[in-house]
Amino acid sequence: MDLPIFHNPHLFEQAMTHSTYLKDHPELSQDNERLEFLGDALLNFLVGELLYQQYPALDEGELTRQRAALVQKKQLAQFGQQLGLAEYLRLGKNLERDGGRLLASLLSNTFEALIASYYLDSGLEAVREFVETLFLPVARCNTQQLSNLDPKSQFQQWVQAKLNSQPPTYRVIETQGPAHAKQFTVEVLVGEEVYGVGTEASKQAAGRQAAQAALKKVGLL
Repeated sequence: MDLPIFHNPHLFEQAMTHSTYLKDHPELSQDNERLEFLGDALLNFLVGELLYQQYPALDEGELTRQRAALVQKKQLAQFGQQLGLAEYLRLGKNLERDGGRLLASLLSNTFEALIASYYLDSGLEAVREFVETLFLPVARCNTQQLSNLDPKSQFQQWVQAKLNSQPPTYRVIETQGPAHAKQFTVEVLVGEEVYGVGTEASKQAAGRQAAQAALKKVGLL
């Protein structure tokens, strides 16, 4: 992924300018701290919009968790590394000496400043396209990891996010057939409400089927 092209290179320079650099260069007056503030707000909006458009089946709680994972400092620092921001940073001498160019917190803050400066330079649509190119592959990987969970784990995550309650419980409500070919019917409950029912040759398989039925009920399958 390449850095965006700026019409006004001074905006890019400001995004790369840490406050410590001004102490060594008193002729300059602007660092990137205000840009970090604006970039943080833009990322929360644009990443939230991206998730809302791409994943209509996710509820509010899961959308919130996915957005938090995407805009966390560690992830933003990785984007900063991918873009090679460390090469362009303008740091004070002491911070440079202490290895500040490689600090994850500094890279994440600089990435936020980059987003804001690109917005001021080229407008919201350009930033939206840039954010989508960077964030969408990571979002797809995150949601794929969620879908790879077994149905019981998926449903438990939904319950905790959406209902903020105790984990779901499973209980056998019927057993049929001879000893060598029993069929178990299991229901999954949240509190006293039944969310799904499954019937299989083992309690474990019936529980998974009940969880799948619950996921369908809440719109995750």
